[in-house]
Amino acid sequence: MKLLAFVLVLLGCLQCSAAAEFQVEALYEMRQLLIDNSGVLHDWKDNQMSPCYWDHVTCQDNKVTKISLSSSGLTGVLSPSIAKLTTLQQLLLNGNSITGGIPQEFGNLSSLTTLNLGRNNLNGSIPDSLGRLPKLEILDLSQNNLSGSIPSSFLNLPSLNNINLAYNNLSGEIPQYLLRVAQYNYTGNHLNCGQHLFSCEGGSTRTGGSKMSKLKVVLGSIAGAVTLLVIGVLIVLWWQRMRYRPEIFIDVSGQNDHRLEFGQIKRFSWRELQIATNNFSEQNVLGKGGFGKVYKGVLPGPDSIKIAVKRLFNVESPEGDLPFLREVELISIAVHKNILRLIGFCTTPTERLLVYPFMENLSVASRLRDIKLNEPALDWSTRMRIALGAARGLEYLHEHCNPKIIHRDVKAANVLLDGNCEAVVGDFGLAKMVDIGRNTVTTGVRGTIGHIAPEYIKTGRPSVKTDVFGYGVTLLEIVTGERAIAFYPDRIEEAGEIMLVDQVKILMEERRLHEIVDHNLGGAYNREELEKITQIALLCTHMDPDQRPAMSEVVQMLEGEFVPVERWEEWQLAELNRRQQHETRQQRKLFSFSEESLNIQEAIELSTGR
Repeated sequence: MKLLAFVLVLLGCLQCSAAAEFQVEALYEMRQLLIDNSGVLHDWKDNQMSPCYWDHVTCQDNKVTKISLSSSGLTGVLSPSIAKLTTLQQLLLNGNSITGGIPQEFGNLSSLTTLNLGRNNLNGSIPDSLGRLPKLEILDLSQNNLSGSIPSSFLNLPSLNNINLAYNNLSGEIPQYLLRVAQYNYTGNHLNCGQHLFSCEGGSTRTGGSKMSKLKVVLGSIAGAVTLLVIGVLIVLWWQRMRYRPEIFIDVSGQNDHRLEFGQIKRFSWRELQIATNNFSEQNVLGKGGFGKVYKGVLPGPDSIKIAVKRLFNVESPEGDLPFLREVELISIAVHKNILRLIGFCTTPTERLLVYPFMENLSVASRLRDIKLNEPALDWSTRMRIALGAARGLEYLHEHCNPKIIHRDVKAANVLLDGNCEAVVGDFGLAKMVDIGRNTVTTGVRGTIGHIAPEYIKTGRPSVKTDVFGYGVTLLEIVTGERAIAFYPDRIEEAGEIMLVDQVKILMEERRLHEIVDHNLGGAYNREELEKITQIALLCTHMDPDQRPAMSEVVQMLEGEFVPVERWEEWQLAELNRRQQHETRQQRKLFSFSEESLNIQEAIELSTGR
């Protein structure tokens, strides 16, 4: 039964991803027909994994529910593709300069409650298909150039309570049922009300609602005033009761918050995590990154389960929700023993928190570089097991997930270790999903200096091969215990920083490979494995991304006894050619500089008459 439940959850995740991709296509087609002079749609790109991170788009359960582009300076025409968003509840495009007609396809927006296209330059007739919107409550088509009559299909709008068709070129009779809604406005047209309710002077109707509606408004106002008075009294009583209590826990998301279960992902209350982390004490901080701090915690209860709580920064900024949404979405897809498992999350108006299992041995980086008293260094066999576990995790992301996932920040600090020092790839705050038929997406360059592949820096296009580069650097970190960029005063003529990859290349060429091994090992390592692991690392950091191995090939090489001879010979030849080209460029620069200096010297001599 557990296996069946897991399969159902996984299938649901894949369906969510497919639905997200479908929504991206629909919204991108919408953007293609709109002219965005103000750049408000700058992040609406067809290569994104989900539209839920875009500006002016609101989602619920990864489904688009609201498009809010009021007064955004848009021109162009409306796309029928909008109608593909069957979960859309609110479409707000009022206050722009959109032209053309209203697509008949809008009648397929079965979840729509609000359609506001007022104050544009729309023309043509009102589509009778809008009468197929059973949940439509608010319809505003005012201040356009619409003509024709009001569709008789509007009789089928049982939820409609606010309609505004003012200042168009509509003609004919206003149906009686549209004069019974709570709020209406038909002024500025050539409409008449018929002979059953009101007389229409000048061919236009008055604004307002029925007597019953006005009575409801009065009664509602009285009820509202009474409610406010009662709430005020309750607040005073609550304050008097609480003012003398020395300690108060406030759960912003609700003390009796209903638990939302998504597979094995649980929703925690703010109070639970506040207690678990001792009010987010600085003494419980495990680490700090670009997106937030990670705290150690213990869940209250008989089991005293240890957890790690990531508290994200800047959640109220325009992009503050991106890391949170990205991790929840991606980790719900990626399920593997070498991928960090998400236990749960917590959201409040001002907080976004992610809850993971506590990794007893923290990260590879911390175990390599923050060795404490009486804490043994990672031995050689453990390091080799970590290298293989991390490789298997990345292989799963690249080749077995659908869609594929690019981590974008592979480094020793993001490879975590459980109580048995088994490697778990974590921190998906920068990760991206990739379409099956396309291996790259265009995005801003993100990651950690020293682990970023050179082609990613140049083009801004990450791929699975940029992850392979980061993994190669991570292998060298595991072997050497050094950082990706380290200080080597005795290795270069001018003391300063040098890339770990370049340093290893120098020592490999000089046959001094033993010098790169972490001194904390005390010489206890396997020399054949050292050569193999170094060769794999250099293959992974090949300057040509097409020549880097796939992670499945890396796993095979790690599990085998040696690196295929032909692959290593190809790397050596490519490295030799790269160095020769570099030396040629340097010589040309030197010659150019010398020639320029000579010309300057001659000019000085001529000017002085020498």
